[in-house]
Amino acid sequence: MQKWIMSGLITIACVMAVVLMFTLPGKEQVAEEEKPTMPEVTMDAAAAEAVVKAQGCISCHGDQLQGGVGPNLQKIGSQMSAEELYTIITKGRGGMPSFKDKLQKEEIANVAQWLAAKK
Repeated sequence: MQKWIMSGLITIACVMAVVLMFTLPGKEQVAEEEKPTMPEVTMDAAAAEAVVKAQGCISCHGDQLQGGVGPNLQKIGSQMSAEELYTIITKGRGGMPSFKDKLQKEEIANVAQWLAAKK
């Protein structure tokens, strides 16, 4: 009886291992989640400004990006690159929420480039 129980437990463990091998993310997927790749876009300042206003960014960063609850972004381009800003907007940071499910990658890239140009 004990042999059957042990055999069953080993079989279940092997099945679980196989399932995990095919369902866990690979190294590439984990790396992409850590640092998302910014798509190539041509900056459109008017569209970026519209996205910032529509998404409520001004409620934390101010209507002139002067800061408030969130940091001042008026000269953020002298401190951070477009890629760094893209990662923060995509993933969120601190009290800032992630926008990866709210905006398309191209919209986030456009906003990141627009902010990076503010020096």
